[in-house]
Amino acid sequence: MALDTFLALLLFAFTTSITPGPNNMMLFSSGVNFGFRRTIPHMLGIGAGFLSLLLGVGLGLGALLRTVPLLYMCLKFAGGAYLIWIAWKIASSRSLSEKESGVQPMSFLSAAAFQWVNPKAWVMAVTAMATYTNPQLYLVSVLLVGLAFAAVNVPSVSTWAGFGSALRDWLSDPVRLKWFNITMAILLVLSLWPMLK
Repeated sequence: MALDTFLALLLFAFTTSITPGPNNMMLFSSGVNFGFRRTIPHMLGIGAGFLSLLLGVGLGLGALLRTVPLLYMCLKFAGGAYLIWIAWKIASSRSLSEKESGVQPMSFLSAAAFQWVNPKAWVMAVTAMATYTNPQLYLVSVLLVGLAFAAVNVPSVSTWAGFGSALRDWLSDPVRLKWFNITMAILLVLSLWPMLK
């Protein structure tokens, strides 16, 4: 994997990990309601669960994507189109949606299992594998994609838990929310550049 492709992958991993989604909204709420320390198992569960999903997608689809190049291309462009749609939704979002938190923070195992039913996690995993893997060095590139997400996932999601109260206050200002969402959407679209080469 070329350095510019790996840097684009890191940008993709960062923007998809830190932008709003089911995990981050739950961590945001948990950070506010339970504090950072009690939310650590939830954060680690997200990291472990997503890594297992990502590697499962990469290893399960690997043979199929190598033998059917058209499917590989379709996945790349369908995933890219979907993420552009998500970027548009992020950029045009003007309010936070909060969910009621439970009595206890989510456990490590519950958070890890949730990744296998989280639509955003599936889109991230399929798009990352379809966009950033190299059919000639498939296993190595699958592991590099896993490494990139492992490096940025937990630090990214911990932002939502660690600064839940401060972030909620900051994002309650409509102008700040607007520019935060627009910035995240632009970064998400820029992370798709290698796919268009």
